[in-house]
Amino acid sequence: MLGAYLPIILLLVIAACFGLGSVVFSSLIGQKKITPVKLQPYECGCEPVGSAQERFSIKFYLIAMLFILFDIECVFLYPWAVLFKRLGMFGLIEMGVFVVILFVGYIYVWKKGALEWE
Repeated sequence: MLGAYLPIILLLVIAACFGLGSVVFSSLIGQKKITPVKLQPYECGCEPVGSAQERFSIKFYLIAMLFILFDIECVFLYPWAVLFKRLGMFGLIEMGVFVVILFVGYIYVWKKGALEWE
């Protein structure tokens, strides 16, 4: 029984040894010259502006959470589309109710001004 898992265990051991070996090998032979340029935060090749402790508006996080929420809701449409013919009229009505509730939530969020960037 254990023989069936031997290739998987061997692959995991080789992968772990490669990862650990790469880190140890690079720390042993790598250069360790610390310069002000290396200590400067890297931001896509651009010159950093402001401090790293800058505060963001709560609206940014609210819009990000709403985006994730509506994205996840759209994911529920895929299994329904795959089983559409098997679900029949019941599935169509249930998905209609789901989309209406989703649309009402979207309108509510829009009217509350949660999607405004200002």
